[in-house]
Amino acid sequence: MKVKVDPDECISCGACISIAPDVYDWDEDGKAKAIEGDVPQDQEEAAREALESCPTEAIKEV
Repeated sequence: MKVKVDPDECISCGACISIAPDVYDWDEDGKAKAIEGDVPQDQEEAAREALESCPTEAIKEV
């Protein structure tokens, strides 16, 4: 599983970072970003929960 955050859609609410801090973090512009590459298997459930919780649907599985 790989995820990506669209910075144009991100409103910096921080929900994804709260739910899956090992997968999502802040970028230099104060927007959320996802880790590069595959999400570790033990983090996939949290990553998916964060994706589903994003209020602007800025997170996509790629």
